Parts: sequence; C-alpha cells; structure tokens
Amino acid sequence: MVNLGDLLLRYSVMIFMLHVIWSSNNKLVIADVSTIFIFGDSIVDVGTNNYLNGSLATANEPYYGIDYPHHTATGRFSNGFNPADYIARYLGNYKKSPSAFLALVQKTSTFKSSISRGVNFASGGSGILDDTGNRGFHNVVSLTRQIEQFQTVRGNITEILGDVKASKLIANAFYLISVGSNDFFDQFRYNYNISAAELIFDLTDTFANQLQDLYNLGARKFGIFGIPPIGCCPAIRAVTPGGACNETLNSYAQIFYNATFNLLQHFSSANPEMNFSLGNSFVMTKGVIDNAAASGFVEVKEACCGTGPFKGIDKCTQKSDLCKKRDEYLFWDRFHPTQKAAKMAALTLLYATGQEFVIPINFSTLATIQH
Repeated sequence: MVNLGDLLLRYSVMIFMLHVIWSSNNKLVIADVSTIFIFGDSIVDVGTNNYLNGSLATANEPYYGIDYPHHTATGRFSNGFNPADYIARYLGNYKKSPSAFLALVQKTSTFKSSISRGVNFASGGSGILDDTGNRGFHNVVSLTRQIEQFQTVRGNITEILGDVKASKLIANAFYLISVGSNDFFDQFRYNYNISAAELIFDLTDTFANQLQDLYNLGARKFGIFGIPPIGCCPAIRAVTPGGACNETLNSYAQIFYNATFNLLQHFSSANPEMNFSLGNSFVMTKGVIDNAAASGFVEVKEACCGTGPFKGIDKCTQKSDLCKKRDEYLFWDRFHPTQKAAKMAALTLLYATGQEFVIPINFSTLATIQH
C-alpha cells in the first residue's frame, strides 16, 4: 500500500515536471477535441449565475477577474481563468471554456451556430441534489436542470446536423463534471436530519441517475473532478477552532470519492462504450497544502481576497482585503482556487501518469477515444 508521504513526494516531482511543460510549451495540445460540454458548480462556472434573478452565488464584480483579460469580472469564481478554461484550452485548442448556456440563449440569432463546439452549463452553488444551494444562494441551476438544458442543446444539434452526424458529435464530445462539494457544505451549514451514510447513499444514487440520463442522451466520455479537501478551505478554517481543517468534511470528500469510483466502474460495465476518468482532487490539493514550497506556493491556508480570519468570512468584493502576489496563493477566495492553482489542477488531470491522481486514465487519453 502506498502511504501519503510517498504520494506527496510523487506529486511534488510531478508538479516540477508540469512547470517544465508550462515554460517550454504553453500551447501543448495532445487531443484535438471538437466539442466540450461542462456541468457542475462554481469550480467550472463561467457566468451562468449572472443570468439568475436574485442569485447570491455570483462573481461578476471586482475583484473577481482582476487577472482575466481586460480585468473583466466574467462570473468566474477566480482572479482569472478557472479549470474548465485550461482543460478546454489544452484538449481542444480553445482559447477558453465554451460560453454559458444562459448567455448563449440570450442571442437567439446565433444560438444554434454557437453550440457545436460546446456549452458550459455549470452553476455556482449547485449540487447533485436538486435543493442544494437554494437555501443559501436563493437561485442556482441544479445538475438535474443542467442536464435538461443539455437535452435542449442536443435537440438543436440534431436539427442542424441530422441524427447520424449529431449522434457522432455527441458521442465524441468530452463531458467535464465538477460537482458534490456544495451538497456537503449545505449539510455542514444547516445540519439536516440525515446521517452521513444516508447522505452518501442519496448522492451516489442521484448521481448515478444523472449520469445515466447523460448517457441516454448520447454522452460517452466523462471526465469527473473528485471533491477536494473541502474541510481545509478558508471558509471552514475561519469557523474551526484554531483554524484547523474540519476533518469530518474531509472524510465526506474521501468517502464520496470512493463511492464515485465504484459507481463509475459499475456504470461503465453496464453501459457499452462508456469511458471515464476520475480525478483525485483530494490528494492533489492535500499535496499542495502539505508541501506548499515544493508546489510553488507560499500561502495555502488564507485566501487572497476576503475578510476576517483566513479571509474566509465573506465573498470577495472591492471592499475586501486583496493580496498583491496572487500566484503565491492556493486559494483565491473563501472556497475557490487561484488561476495558478486552477491551471496546475487542470494539467494534472490532463497529463498525470499512474493511478494516484486520475484513474483509470488521464483526461487527455480519455479525450482521444473515438466512437
């Protein structure tokens, strides 16, 4: 059995190798993916919630986007680009993630011509369960609703291309999913009357049905982010005695990762031509936290932008304390990674070898599979 120390050492070596990749070939593309569809939460959201009336889960004002081109606050929960942008950039030679579905539908004249290269459905604050995020953020798009939006897109693509060509495009598209953290955050905040075992079962069962819905619509290649050590984010450290990580939340993340892997193994066996890659965001992020210097960071506990202890009490605004050296920080705000950390995570998922960080194959290998 490989111990955590060995994993952290391997991660440090891999990060060094990725730094070499960044400096030597910033436009490295291994898979030429023509279409990417993105689902999930704020880790990969590119502005969905800008279009939701009354939503509190927004990032469309400074200091969000301070390092994005033209310093634009796009709705990404980042100082710049997020993991979806980098994965799209390296998988399919995109400049950034495909646009948000709710942004595209505002432009009816160009909607159909815009969707063939992909759509981003992700919504900050959302989760696997339909009610997740609504109590705290008032208005988010659940994963179930995101899949319904994809069904609309799939219908439009069929109208444009016809059944045969549309089915081939849908089957060879890359499906990126980042979801689950907010389901556990809601349990932490509101202490719903449900046991950990019941919550894990409900999440796994619901997620299985959602993946089946996507498969039935033609999806075949699933790149999935595992939940990171959510108990170590600045928002949780800020309310934990001594500023420690909340190990209960961290254990939920690890248990759900294992449950997700088991689910995906059974799902791929039961559904022909289904392929997946599952990223171990927990081990990747914990490796950075426990080996900050080796990973190229200086600050791995406190957010770059926020207020209160660990800058974890409230969202980033122009009234927040803002760090100057953002590339030295793991966390941008109370929940989300900096642009630098997002790029590091994306490249790890895309190109890591071995089984420690992404299983059974990495994202770039998954993307090359043709149906």
